[in-house]
Amino acid sequence: MTTSPQTTVTYSLEEILARIEDKIDTRFEKVDRQFAEVNQRLTKLEIGQAELSGDIKALDERLSGEIRAMDERLSGEIRALDERLSGEIKSLDEKLSGDIKTLGEKVDGIGKRLDNQEFLNRGVAVAVLAALLAGSAKLFGFLPRS
Repeated sequence: MTTSPQTTVTYSLEEILARIEDKIDTRFEKVDRQFAEVNQRLTKLEIGQAELSGDIKALDERLSGEIRAMDERLSGEIRALDERLSGEIKSLDEKLSGDIKTLGEKVDGIGKRLDNQEFLNRGVAVAVLAALLAGSAKLFGFLPRS
């Protein structure tokens, strides 16, 4: 049997702890850098979100203003159109009232003429009937001949 020479390694506890501490420090440095990077990105994200909120508020205010302006303009146009139509309706109403009055007067005039015409027609009819009766009576001998 052969025995191999024994090697003895001796490290001091300080050296081991120093090496462990160095490794931990390097790991913490990496984590700190990553944390700083994440923190920086988060800050940029918050700034972007604040800018977007401001843009959204500004856009909302602008749109609200435009909607109000458009609503006021449309209300004004509707009022103007309503006034114009009301004026036209009144004018047509007055015109039609005048036409109805004129037609009423014409109908009254025609009624009077018809009354006169009826009176004349009755008179003529009575005269023709009387002439026919007188002619018949003379023809048939009811009246003496002269």
